[in-house]
Amino acid sequence: MTPEPPRDCPLCPRLVAYRAENAAQNPDWWNGPAPSFGDPDARLLVVGLAPGRTGANRTGRPFTGDGAGVILYDTLLRTGFATGRYDARPDDGLTLIDCMITNAVRCAPPLNKPTPAEEATCRPFLIDRLAALPRLKVIVTLGDISRKNVLKALGLPASAAPAGHGVEAPVGPYTLLNSYHCSRLNTNTGRLTPAMFEAIFQRARTLIDATR
Repeated sequence: MTPEPPRDCPLCPRLVAYRAENAAQNPDWWNGPAPSFGDPDARLLVVGLAPGRTGANRTGRPFTGDGAGVILYDTLLRTGFATGRYDARPDDGLTLIDCMITNAVRCAPPLNKPTPAEEATCRPFLIDRLAALPRLKVIVTLGDISRKNVLKALGLPASAAPAGHGVEAPVGPYTLLNSYHCSRLNTNTGRLTPAMFEAIFQRARTLIDATR
């Protein structure tokens, strides 16, 4: 079981080239597959699409250093899935509680858009990440592409959990909750409000507590 790719993962040529380009320009950045972050006994898994160039690709921790991470970690703190303080760096001391964060594609893609082939190539890591969480109950997917990748990782069709914010569906032994992605584009336009986002994690908390 290999839930985390190696630091020098060679599987996607375009992403490898982009990593090398970023490393040449910013040699002090992480510039590699962003490893999952959180509690290995988590009952909640949050799945994003891919690291941002100046976010996890820079810092080495999912959703750390970009705008999306501010609302995500603030929400996890407010709903009891994290403790400490988010300070946009991997050594800020923030700890996730009963929660893990990962991405469907582990390396930053150009223009934040992985190709379907790159999603498929990286999917075995997502499959193994799911399998490596023995107590997992709830999966929160951030955005439609994340939703589809999780369903494919579980061997299910996209119709198993329809698109849309707040969609909830049983998927194998888990419950999937889909949210609009917490990108600056969505939060700045009001498509996703803090209250809407928090409601997803409050629902996750309810589902997890019901299965103790």
